Amino acid sequence: MADHEYTAVLAQRWDEVADRYEEYFVPRFRPWVVATVEAIADTELPSGPILVPCCGTFPELPLLAGQFPGREIVGMDISPVMVSHAEQRAVPWPTARAIVQDAAVLDPAWSATCAAVVSVFGLHHLPAPDEAVSDWVRALTPGGRLAVAFWPYEADATDPWGLADLLVARQAVVTERSWEESLAAAVTAAGATIRRDEFVAFEMVHADAAALWEAMSTAAAGALRATALRHGPEFMEQMRKEFLRHAPTGEWRHRRRARLIVADK
Repeated sequence: MADHEYTAVLAQRWDEVADRYEEYFVPRFRPWVVATVEAIADTELPSGPILVPCCGTFPELPLLAGQFPGREIVGMDISPVMVSHAEQRAVPWPTARAIVQDAAVLDPAWSATCAAVVSVFGLHHLPAPDEAVSDWVRALTPGGRLAVAFWPYEADATDPWGLADLLVARQAVVTERSWEESLAAAVTAAGATIRRDEFVAFEMVHADAAALWEAMSTAAAGALRATALRHGPEFMEQMRKEFLRHAPTGEWRHRRRARLIVADK
């Protein structure tokens, strides 16, 4: 599939899940958003906008606007429906805006203009994350800071997403994550110095495994939704039963870890 076709398909998938994503996952992902924003708040940023690639519904904005009052903050996403949510969130802040644009390959106009680039849970959805993060580093002005958090691939049956990944892998659907190993090198090769490269974990709570499965398969446009679109409802129903068979009963509390990379230009 050509890059522009992939982008169009991905944009449509996120359009379809935007409302449900905002409802279910945005509140649950907040601790990681806070940690990522805090990673640029402990340094004196140069002048320039703060760019938020893969902003989704823009949950980073209230935190960024509170930390950097009056600063231009620009959210970017390929999904027009996501950006519509982001625009509504930006209404209270005149210096904030959201645009429909592909974060995988930044417009050259962004080069060496940004005081910071902040991205939470978008990088792993891009077709070539190591190339994208190199672009994000190049968008920084000297003295600027990158802070990016993403879900690493962890096929761990005690974690809901890890369990789902194991079930997907059993169907011979290969998840290509070799880029994770080259990500730090891509950041430094683009001209930044890594300050932190670590895992940050917080608790997530779900009413039960059935509610979580429904959200994972309908409220996000990741591997599970792609599998559903590829194989159809009967196949997914079998996966759902297998997921519930391995999952705990009742309320599901678990600690989920993300990888956080912080780098200075």
